[in-house]
Amino acid sequence: MDWQLLFLCSLTFVIHFIGTLAYSARIAGVRTGKIAVSFTLFNTLILLSRTSNLFQAPLLAKRIENQLGAPVSNHVLQDLRWLLFSAAVANLLGVLLIPTFQRLFSRAVVSYHADRSLYRLLDRAFSTRGWHQIRQHITIPARQNLSSLASTDSISPGLMLANTLSIALWTVAVFAALYAGFLHPQLRNTAGQLSGLINGAATILMFLLIDPSLSILTDDIAEGKSTQAHLRKTVIWLAASRFVGTLLAQLLLLPAAMAIACLARYI
Repeated sequence: MDWQLLFLCSLTFVIHFIGTLAYSARIAGVRTGKIAVSFTLFNTLILLSRTSNLFQAPLLAKRIENQLGAPVSNHVLQDLRWLLFSAAVANLLGVLLIPTFQRLFSRAVVSYHADRSLYRLLDRAFSTRGWHQIRQHITIPARQNLSSLASTDSISPGLMLANTLSIALWTVAVFAALYAGFLHPQLRNTAGQLSGLINGAATILMFLLIDPSLSILTDDIAEGKSTQAHLRKTVIWLAASRFVGTLLAQLLLLPAAMAIACLARYI
């Protein structure tokens, strides 16, 4: 693995790591009673994810273009496998750090609400005392919490399946389009545009099924119709299904690339 690929893997890691931790924002919002503030703060992290994506896409496209016309024994597919592996590791680590992040985020929400200044919050977080407090809040999932996850009575299998599929499609879309363009250079511009179809399908699943379900559950907790424990359990299962989705993306990479190339040829 060269340094450029390592950098691309790091960007992929950041994108998916922040995406997994997004679920914790709902827990923090419910715990503190400041749901709107928690989402506002989390948008600052989303900016980091979006920035990473801005660098990743053109760098990866350029790397693949540089290998056009290379012998069949190229490393493009292997590079894409490494990137998908980075996404899976990021999601797995995100699942394990949900308890830590929800505590840190809850503290940040309370602090921001009191100071009303993002600058003060960031200055405090990156100070020596702030790093010490962060280390104090680092924790691993408790055994009793892991045991409670074994019961799936209150978890919707359809919701988990939809989340797994949407994450798999969203993760593989750009990579499959780029690989389709590499296999058929004369179609690479069309193939690149067709990645939006896969991303669109994934986005529809997310916004029509997953997000509304979480929003309803959050409102139920605010109205006393559900519990925070149920929300935590749902969030962890969603994060776990997200990890499964990145594993599924590995299996979908070649079929998706072939499908995009076929559609680009006959469109």
